[in-house]
Amino acid sequence: MERSKMAEAESLETAAEHERILREIESTDTACIGPTLRSVYDGEEHGRFMEKLETRIRNHDREIEKMCNFHYQGFVDSITELLKVRGEAQKLKAQQQRNLDNIVLQQPRIGSKRKSKKDAYTIFDTEMESTSPKSEQDSGILDVEDEEDDEEVPGAQDLVDFSPVYRCLHIYSVLGARETFENYYRKQRRKQARLVLQPPSNMHETLDGYRKYFNQIVGFFVVEDHILHTTQGLVNRAYIDELWEMALSKTIAALRTHSSYCSDPNLVLDLKNLIVLFADTLQVYGFPVNQLFDMLLEIRDQYSETLLKKWAGIFRNILDSDNYSPIPVTSEEMYKKVVGQFPFQDTELEKQPFPKKFPFSEFVPKVYNQIKEFIYACLKFSEDLHLSSTEVDDMIRKSTNLLLTRTLSNSLQNVIKRKNIGLTELVQIIINTTHLEKSCKYLEEFITNITNVLPETVHTTKLYGTTTFKDARHAAEEEIYTNLNQKIDQFLQLADYDWMTGDLDNKASDYLVDLIAFLRSTFAVFTHLPGKVAQTACMSACKHLATSLMQLLLEAEVRQLTLGALQQFNLDVRECEQFARSGPVPGFQEDTLQLAFIDLRQLLDLFIQWDWSTYLADYGQPNCKYLRVNPVTALTLLEKMKDTSRKNNMFAQFRKNERDKQKLIDTVAKQLRGLISSHHS
Repeated sequence: MERSKMAEAESLETAAEHERILREIESTDTACIGPTLRSVYDGEEHGRFMEKLETRIRNHDREIEKMCNFHYQGFVDSITELLKVRGEAQKLKAQQQRNLDNIVLQQPRIGSKRKSKKDAYTIFDTEMESTSPKSEQDSGILDVEDEEDDEEVPGAQDLVDFSPVYRCLHIYSVLGARETFENYYRKQRRKQARLVLQPPSNMHETLDGYRKYFNQIVGFFVVEDHILHTTQGLVNRAYIDELWEMALSKTIAALRTHSSYCSDPNLVLDLKNLIVLFADTLQVYGFPVNQLFDMLLEIRDQYSETLLKKWAGIFRNILDSDNYSPIPVTSEEMYKKVVGQFPFQDTELEKQPFPKKFPFSEFVPKVYNQIKEFIYACLKFSEDLHLSSTEVDDMIRKSTNLLLTRTLSNSLQNVIKRKNIGLTELVQIIINTTHLEKSCKYLEEFITNITNVLPETVHTTKLYGTTTFKDARHAAEEEIYTNLNQKIDQFLQLADYDWMTGDLDNKASDYLVDLIAFLRSTFAVFTHLPGKVAQTACMSACKHLATSLMQLLLEAEVRQLTLGALQQFNLDVRECEQFARSGPVPGFQEDTLQLAFIDLRQLLDLFIQWDWSTYLADYGQPNCKYLRVNPVTALTLLEKMKDTSRKNNMFAQFRKNERDKQKLIDTVAKQLRGLISSHHS
């Protein structure tokens, strides 16, 4: 009995020792297990220990099998991922490509929790509209008020499946090859970035082309930002900054190229809004975007050019469709409508009963309002560019000056230089530009009210509208003078003098009577012109007429003429002088206009009165009777009469013999030559 109890106690002690040894084996590092195993072989119950060890191994096998069964699918997935890393990376690339748009398209406010109360951004794509609240659909803007009141915004992890990246990173980390995967990932993403940054060749044709391009880029960097914040080192800030620097350079180059093809200002404006949205969105994630805003200033200049081209067409249509007649109004309502469109005040006109007319034609209020529309269009581009009010004011004024001095000026000059332009139209253009010039101060006020920058501010650009309208008016005035002269020339072509006649009609030539009638009716239309313009036009016309008549008398083709022809010619000059004395336009003093014909009058008086003794005696004196008669001119005309005297056609009235007459002409001619010789020497 005692032996039995002792054996049992010894067995329990041995079992306890075996259990201790097994636990020690399970918990001891394999490098330090030698002493433990030696104690097994030194013991007497080696065989029983081996049985116990086998039992323990089977138990562990069963536990491992259970665990493997439980985690079998995950184990298989991990091994599959390990064997197919390259294939998975390709899948990741394709999957990310598909999801790039969705990240920002559906919710550009991802990451807004990191930036409280950030201004919302316009949704890039209308796909989100079906899930947006009605107010958001209407405006296209998500209004951010208090973040606490917002519904939970889906993050990048909700829109893109990042698990393939995480699993690959984990597997490589377990295998001790994390750096290999980091290098591989970054290399592949650089390649993908270059693909994303390559714009389609026709991107500039539609706004959607630009939108898709921006979506890809934003999506790419939102993904990288998420990887940066969730993987602890798969990518780092230096890597992302390097990628962004490359992206910024390529994006700006692409936008410069493609935007240069655009000729539609509305598309350029929409593009600007997209770029602002693109820049603001990426700025939320900490990417520097100053270069994008600098580039927008370049696009602003291009926008201004497209606007100028558009307004060139607008002005051309206005000027081409105008009737160049004063605007008639038949009621107070019509009157107020016109003065509502154009700043005009005239107390005298207000007192007149209806119907009445404004002095200017339709193109005045139309041009004025289109200048204002242009200013509004310039202002639209400056919005959201983070510019000061002074910078906006300067931009608007410089663009408006280009509109006035280049676009509008060219449009007006083209109308003025048209071949079929009439005097009536030219007169109306002068009146119109006079009123537009007066309106420039109201355009100054209009810009000031928009920008809140006073015109007295240092460096404020002044509007050049006054210069534009003055130049156009002067061009129209010159064209009136030219036009009048051309009309006079057309009448003079009808002149048909018989230079050898001995008869006198006792009345002015028909062509000249018609010419004077035309001039009277023309100057009657000049009543609304500024006084000096009408006077200058009238003086210019009279001088041109006098010069042309003198040329008719002295031209080389007229080799001979008679006294009778001179007397007929004198009647025509008297008709011209009568017109000048009648005051065709007001404002001339005494006989100022008549002085245009003084050269002709003195020359004709000298010959018809045959007053050579006076001429020769007083020549060179400041108060001589024939001061305006040049001896060369007198000699030229005398030579024409000398030829005719030999045919007895001229001096019969003097009742002297022909020899005396010829001698007299020769004597005068000799004296004239002497005067000419002494004058030139």
